[in-house]
Amino acid sequence: MNVPDELRYSTDHEWIRVDGNTVRIGITDYAQDALGDVVFVQVPDVGSAVASGAGISEVESTKSVSDIYAPVAGTITEVNADLDANPERINADPYGEGWICTIEVSDPAELESLLDADAYRKLIEG
Repeated sequence: MNVPDELRYSTDHEWIRVDGNTVRIGITDYAQDALGDVVFVQVPDVGSAVASGAGISEVESTKSVSDIYAPVAGTITEVNADLDANPERINADPYGEGWICTIEVSDPAELESLLDADAYRKLIEG
């Protein structure tokens, strides 16, 4: 499984790329592999306030439907609208063009609770 070292991770299998007070999120390679072929992605609404741990999106595959959870609290600032027409990008490029949304973080201290790459590897291997 691909687990980039520069990202942070949630125990719910979301990846988090931190850029100042904003984070970009998506689902991990492990998660997309477990889901199978993604056929639909419901992205959140720009401007929505989200609580840490709250459901913000759904990813539907040929196997199941999975909720995507906000790894931090904040406000949705951008969504990947391209996923509407191309949901398979989550399978093809989960850490690149398969991103789901960006969140302006309301409490940067929350970022400290996220897993680093080594801790996430232990989670998925264990």
